[in-house]
Amino acid sequence: MALSSPARRGSRVRRQLPTSPWLFAAPGLLVTAAFVLYPFVSTVVNSFTDRRTLIPGQFVGLANYREMLHDDAFWIALRNSTLYILGVVPALVVLPLLLALLVQKHIPGIAFFRSAFYTPVVASIVVVGLIWVWLLDERGLVNSLLETLGASPVGFLSDQWLILVSAMTVTVWKGLGYYMIVYLAALANVPRELHEAAAVDGAGAVRRFLSVTVPAVRSTMVLVAALASVSAFKVFSEVYLMAGPTGGPAGEDTTLVMLVQRTGTGLSGRVGYASAISVVVFVITVVLMLLVLRADRKDEAQA
Repeated sequence: MALSSPARRGSRVRRQLPTSPWLFAAPGLLVTAAFVLYPFVSTVVNSFTDRRTLIPGQFVGLANYREMLHDDAFWIALRNSTLYILGVVPALVVLPLLLALLVQKHIPGIAFFRSAFYTPVVASIVVVGLIWVWLLDERGLVNSLLETLGASPVGFLSDQWLILVSAMTVTVWKGLGYYMIVYLAALANVPRELHEAAAVDGAGAVRRFLSVTVPAVRSTMVLVAALASVSAFKVFSEVYLMAGPTGGPAGEDTTLVMLVQRTGTGLSGRVGYASAISVVVFVITVVLMLLVLRADRKDEAQA
């Protein structure tokens, strides 16, 4: 029996497998639809209702959003989330880059320091938070050391603003290693000839950093800024562990995600109002990313 030609066999295979990509993608698409798309659509729909935990609720239009404009708790949470971005993002853009430059050196034992700097990233945020609470407590290690030196104890976990600063410190400390790895990947693609040429021209270490390193990794810095902004705006665990479920003294340290959790949970949780806050958080997050990307494009156009 005559064998079919290779061209004919190839054409038959192509006709028989037009849906193969969709079959491979189907499990991932189903998971995405079940755990991402459906919750998102459900949250948007609930934001226009007065639904509670045990009550389906009815359509109320924009009532939840109008109430939000007059809710002092919402504006306090928005203020704290905004301050969190202003305090955390610049540190997470600059410090990991300096750390990456430090561990990029090929010296004996540098692998140990790379692993040590990355360890907080893989550690549980709950464990990390509890360790920092123990350190910063009124009778913790830091205050005990201050008392030994003759200084007065500091209310890291009782003062409204110090709680936020303490939580920011934990966020920065835990994120340093992750963004350090991101910068290490970017620095590996910077040609050494650029540094050598700058050194020949008489540029010092600081000048080479500003004139060679920063322009070479600018796109990575934009990526880090976008990721850090979204993460900082949605912060929950650090502030929750530092300030407690109530959000610090009189709830003055509550963030937006904490407000969503506090409003929408429990037997009397206002799911509709919490969903409206969640939608606002999503919109602000998208706007933040668009602003960072637009600033990057503007810098590229001016360059």
